[in-house]
Amino acid sequence: MAKKVYVDTTVHFDADGKMVPLSVTWTDGRIFAIDRVLDVCRAASLKAGGQGIRYTCRIAGKVTYLYFEDPQWFVEAKE
Repeated sequence: MAKKVYVDTTVHFDADGKMVPLSVTWTDGRIFAIDRVLDVCRAASLKAGGQGIRYTCRIAGKVTYLYFEDPQWFVEAKE
């Protein structure tokens, strides 16, 4: 079972108000740059619970889901 881990997220807002996450800061202070946002959709986190806008991101070559559950950001982490 996975759990929600709330993370600090650096976000760029374009002129149309669209949010584009640029990096996430893990709970231990490590910063991970988001190489690319592959998809954006409204979805539920089936592993950790909760719902919001799911950003499918590539971070260090690995595909990761980053969720925006207004006003917080979270990722799914193993317990």
